[in-house]
Amino acid sequence: MERLVVATGNPGKIPEMAVYFEGMAMELALKPPELEIKETGTTFLKNAELKAAQVAIALKAWAIADDSGLAVAALGGAPGIYSARYGANDGDRIARLLQALGDNPHREAAFICALAIARPDGSIARTAEGYCPGEILMAPQGTGGFGYDPIFYVPEIGLTFAEMAPAQKDAISHRGRAFAQLLVDWPPA
Repeated sequence: MERLVVATGNPGKIPEMAVYFEGMAMELALKPPELEIKETGTTFLKNAELKAAQVAIALKAWAIADDSGLAVAALGGAPGIYSARYGANDGDRIARLLQALGDNPHREAAFICALAIARPDGSIARTAEGYCPGEILMAPQGTGGFGYDPIFYVPEIGLTFAEMAPAQKDAISHRGRAFAQLLVDWPPA
């Protein structure tokens, strides 16, 4: 495998994933925009598997997909698989989450990332899940990152994702931890 199709229409995913394949002879390519995949899974892993398998079958190529989001314990795991659709934009999503939590002192949360690689026939070759535990702050801190990064505080580092340098975030993030598992004994058979 030298070419891996990333099962997304988001061009930002290519450089985001390329960081983890650095030093490998791997070309990452975006799926064609006309190839629509509905995320009908009930977990991050099911959605990642669904996207990878459908893209692999359609293009007869190896494919990788991820699904990720934020799970807040006091909200029963919400926003979970609906993290990207929890509001119209990052500001709306953060405001809705902070309003839902209110003054609740129980602010434990985790970012979760599931990855799946599918063979050209659609069978799943490998999966991985990464977790980054943290807490939801009462108000945003930091200007970096995106999404929920300004309110996601990582106690082991003492910073929000939005306050971390990109390399620091990549090393400890849910995505970084999932890729560390995925790339053991690379490439998959």
